Amino acid sequence: MYLLALLAGLLQAVAIAAPWDGQPSWWLQLASLAVLAWMVQQAASWRRAALLGWAFATSWLAGVFWWLFISMHVYGGLASPLAALAVLALAAFLASYYAGACALFAALHRPGPMLRALAFAALWLLAELLRVTLFTGFPWGAIGYAHVDGPLSFLAPRVGVHGIAFVAAALAFALSLLARKGTLTSWRYWVALAGAASLLAACNMAAAPPAAPGGPRLSVALLQGNIPQDEKFQGGTGIPVALDWYGRQLRDSTASLVVAPETAIPMLPRQLPAGYFEALAARFAQGRQAALVGIPLGSMSEGYTNSVIGLKPGAPLYHFDKHHLVPFGEFIPPLFRWFTDLMNIPLGDFDRGALGQSPFEWQGQRLAPNICYEDLFGEELAAQFADPAKAPTILVNVSNIAWFGNTVAIDQHLQISRMRALEFQRPMIRATNTGATVIIDHLGRVTHSLPRHTRGVLAGEVEGRTAITPYAAWVARLGLWPLWALALLAVVAAAWRQRAGGAAAQP
Repeated sequence: MYLLALLAGLLQAVAIAAPWDGQPSWWLQLASLAVLAWMVQQAASWRRAALLGWAFATSWLAGVFWWLFISMHVYGGLASPLAALAVLALAAFLASYYAGACALFAALHRPGPMLRALAFAALWLLAELLRVTLFTGFPWGAIGYAHVDGPLSFLAPRVGVHGIAFVAAALAFALSLLARKGTLTSWRYWVALAGAASLLAACNMAAAPPAAPGGPRLSVALLQGNIPQDEKFQGGTGIPVALDWYGRQLRDSTASLVVAPETAIPMLPRQLPAGYFEALAARFAQGRQAALVGIPLGSMSEGYTNSVIGLKPGAPLYHFDKHHLVPFGEFIPPLFRWFTDLMNIPLGDFDRGALGQSPFEWQGQRLAPNICYEDLFGEELAAQFADPAKAPTILVNVSNIAWFGNTVAIDQHLQISRMRALEFQRPMIRATNTGATVIIDHLGRVTHSLPRHTRGVLAGEVEGRTAITPYAAWVARLGLWPLWALALLAVVAAAWRQRAGGAAAQP
């Protein structure tokens, strides 16, 4: 049974983004989670249910972010046994949330199938929300991302990726009931299943209202330098290559907006060759072009930030400072300096930027930068949508995924960005060091892309949007609290039914 849990967990990891083509598989996600739901229902005790959930989630999460091994061992210099142990320990720790969810579900054995389905979905949602919240959050590989192309994608602009997870978990539980004796001959089950399928089909066939364009189309040039990670911060190799190549592209581009990726300029401004930063600023001080460029700002003594600067004619320097920092890579958690000291990670202790920083305004568009995995936290991006008059019309992600090699991490991050585009119905333009450098439209579709791990410039046009989605409206004001409330209410209802059923059974 535990081997089956491990296998189902690996299949769930594949469902997020398949290693062979990078595509998500919504049906595989439902099927693999249905296997877990079936096993938990067969568990003889809540302890066994917890172990099954823990095995499933550990396998799933390790299968999702195994590439952290590359960043720690290949580029960070951590011994391979320690790097492998660190990845497994992280997966096992995060899996404890799902183990707790399965244990609580196993204790709720009296409610009817519908309420049990809601309880399973609610407990799964609570585990997902805990992974968003605790210890700065690391919800990479959440099950909702498997549905970016599936029939549940219509829910994204309404309830977001975590709302999709709730519905997906309920559907997976319904599928798990097929293995129960009598289900295949139960007309109630088939009527309920047909009703759910019809509802999903109707929602997907219903024409969504067109999102209002936000200003004229903007021509963009997205730069992908493909600087090897082991050379990126080296003075004799990666740094001069980056300064030369990005400098020339910024100088020669004819696009209205040029975007260079995270730490495209891998040095603090005061460390740059004499006149380099001044020439860059002068290039965009006049004319009809602007640029967004990834660069660290600050000083070693006063603290520094992982930032994006904005350059445009007739305006002071714009800067966006990364708010949601990566543990160990961008800040050192308390009591863990010994661990980071074992690795060679440059610029590893940034200061945190503010939440909800102002967008970069250019040619009628409001461009909202986010850096690297900040686009994993849609509830934080939503802070900029509280005032519709100032809400972004285009989202801009700048990243450096070279830390993880040519792996499925690139595809997983692309699905994350596509989900954000769906949730907010905003185009997302992505400039990255090694991929995926793409243009995503407001419906989450990739319209332009560069081959990964190549050096080049992606040219295209993007059209902003101004309509505020229901998800953006409520999460900007309430955060994820409505989802917490929904999940807790469903669990309380199931527990109340359990207690009522137990009291009724007593003589």
